[in-house]
Amino acid sequence: MTGHGVVIVANGGANIASLQFALQRLGAESEVSADPDRIGDASHVILPGVGAAADAMARLRQGGLDDVLRGLQQPVLGICLGMQLLFDASDEGDTRCLGIIPWRAVRFTAASGLPVPHIGWNTLDIERDCALLAGVDPGAHAYFVHSYSLPLSGATVASTHYAAPFSACVQHRNFCGAQFHPERSGRVGARLLANFLAFE
Repeated sequence: MTGHGVVIVANGGANIASLQFALQRLGAESEVSADPDRIGDASHVILPGVGAAADAMARLRQGGLDDVLRGLQQPVLGICLGMQLLFDASDEGDTRCLGIIPWRAVRFTAASGLPVPHIGWNTLDIERDCALLAGVDPGAHAYFVHSYSLPLSGATVASTHYAAPFSACVQHRNFCGAQFHPERSGRVGARLLANFLAFE
């Protein structure tokens, strides 16, 4: 890898240690940083996130990282809330997000037998071939924890169904996203991370 390897954006996300262990198992060391220069020099950038969109965006703006992230040319992977932050906005707190990918995150509507948040294993429907999901079989299971989701769009490469279909993985230029947690998704998550690390 060129640059300074993998940098995980320090933005209050949970499961950072689990994510670093998952990367280590793939032979990739990573550092957690909020330093714009370190992020800008990284070979690969991961934007994790758990919690409220407004709080996460406030932290990014406070550190000047919103503009840094928008300008990155290297591979970027948003995970869970981090994926949602790549989009225009979120209904959670009517939050303006990074605006890299068009569309808006909306809250799940509670339905009989389908509580909100959506927690647990669910299947992936591959919408189109892409390098991010190479080797991931249609119907493979991944682990989700979220209350907001993105509708299907031109950026969607895999979908999941929970009352209605939503974007499980997206890819737009050098920006990718996984609504599920790859570090908690076994072989499927490991394959997605390995594919991402192979991006140049």
